[in-house]
This record gives sequence, structure tokens and C-alpha cells, in this order.
Amino acid sequence: MRKVLAVFLLGIMGFYLFSSFSEIPFGENRATVGDYYLENTVLQTGSVNTITSIVVSYRGFDTLGEVTVLFLASTGLAAILFDNKGRKRRRQHASLIVRVGAHLIYPLIILLGAYVFIHGHLTPGGGFQGGAIIATGVLLMFMSYRSFEVSHKWLTYLESFAGISFVTIGLSGLIWGESFLQNILPLGVPNELFSAGVIPIIYIAVGIKVGAELTGLLDNLLKTIK
Repeated sequence: MRKVLAVFLLGIMGFYLFSSFSEIPFGENRATVGDYYLENTVLQTGSVNTITSIVVSYRGFDTLGEVTVLFLASTGLAAILFDNKGRKRRRQHASLIVRVGAHLIYPLIILLGAYVFIHGHLTPGGGFQGGAIIATGVLLMFMSYRSFEVSHKWLTYLESFAGISFVTIGLSGLIWGESFLQNILPLGVPNELFSAGVIPIIYIAVGIKVGAELTGLLDNLLKTIK
């Protein structure tokens, strides 16, 4: 029975795949998807960064899946590393130069990460890149100071807030528009900070979520059982 069901499902998948490919006019001189994005991004989204528009607008539902995968990966790793006896990081012995340098550039790294995801619709970068930069700054502090700690409780709050914000914005597109993550806010003037509608808000949420999750992962990886 299982084999029959498997063959039946494969047959259905094969039929629809064949139907989709059979409708593609191979060999014809036609505009590509890339050409469409390049020609219509600014007009339809208000963002001058085409990659940003693709990631959080044209294929924003796929980005939601990527963020979900990152969340599941961090949750799984935290579950594997969890220990009721308590955990602490190994005793690092960073030099005075490293500690002073880390103390000075740490806020600048955080500021750079925030700048990258806030301006993701204007410049190269975005939520994933900005979040990774912030986590890198936290890693520098972990390596420099034995006493530096992060609150996993607040990291969880930040992750939850960012994830809920992403989904809420997406559902708002369905309620007041026609599709998930549809841009329902005014597009503004291209090349200005307050432009591109909901795209900057989405990237801020993604940046916060990625930064919080990577920070939690780094903290778990650097800790060892007492």
C-alpha cells in the first residue's frame, strides 16, 4: 500500500512539473526575470537596492522560511548543548591591548551593524549582514573579557519580537492588500532613508532576529560544562 501511495504521489508531482515546463517557451527571445527586476524595482518598491527588493518583497515569503530555518537551527543547537549543571566559557587571558581595543570598537561594530540593516534598501547589505556584524562584535567581547555575559532571556524577547513583527507585516499585506508582505505603505522618494514602504521595517526586524540568534549560538558554543 505504501509503495502504491508513493508511486501515486510521484506521478502527481511529475505531472505538474511536466505541465509547468511544457508551458515555458524555450528558445524565444524574451525578457528574463532579472531584467524585470532591474526595470521595475524602483517603480514598484521604492528601493534602489534591487537585491533588497527581491529578498524581502518579490520573494519575501521565502525569506520567512530562511529566518525560520535559522531559528530552528539555533534552537536545536541550544537543546544539544543544554546542561542542567550550568555552563561557563573557558578562561581566556586576553592581553590589555586586546581588551582596551575591544572596549573601544565594540560600540562602533554595533553601530555599523545597525547602520547596515537600517539602510539595507539604499546600500548593499541588509538584515542578515547587519545581524552578523552585531554578533561579530559580541564575539569580540566574549574573547576579550571573561566576565562579559549576555542575557538569553532578552535575546529570546528580541527574537520573538522580530519574528512576530515580520509575520505581522506579511499578514498586513494580505489584509489590506492582495498578497503576503505586499508593500502597503507609501513608497516615498527613492534614495531617501524614509522610503521603500515596509521594506526597511522588515530588514530591521530581520537584523534584530539574526543578531540575537547568532549571539545566542556563539555564547552556547563558547561555553563548556563546569
